[in-house]
Amino acid sequence: MAKTIMTVDDSTSIREMLICTLKQAGYNVIEAVDGRDALTKLNDAKIHMVITDLNMPNVDGIALIEEIRATPAYKFVPIIMLTTESHPEKKVQGKQAGATGWIVKPFEPDQLLAVIKKVIG
Repeated sequence: MAKTIMTVDDSTSIREMLICTLKQAGYNVIEAVDGRDALTKLNDAKIHMVITDLNMPNVDGIALIEEIRATPAYKFVPIIMLTTESHPEKKVQGKQAGATGWIVKPFEPDQLLAVIKKVIG
């Protein structure tokens, strides 16, 4: 059975690129346009991983990670930050919130898939 990954990004082009990359690799994808949308969709889904942007309207990536980590069913789900933000202070905030890893945009599809395979198989 294919594993399901939630992508969370306010950029339509990034979401489309993620969806294409992940589906070609055999993953199911649930797409969310921001953190608030992601939290709504999490309630109904069995998620194996979350890939989220940092800077988004409504609920940003850090707040989203904190909310996910506070939910028992998703407490240990791997969460990868995929963002243009590379400042060390932001990475520390992400790690403290519970991010599993950090990838800076633009991303190489092969690099992303290698990280996913390492984390969830």
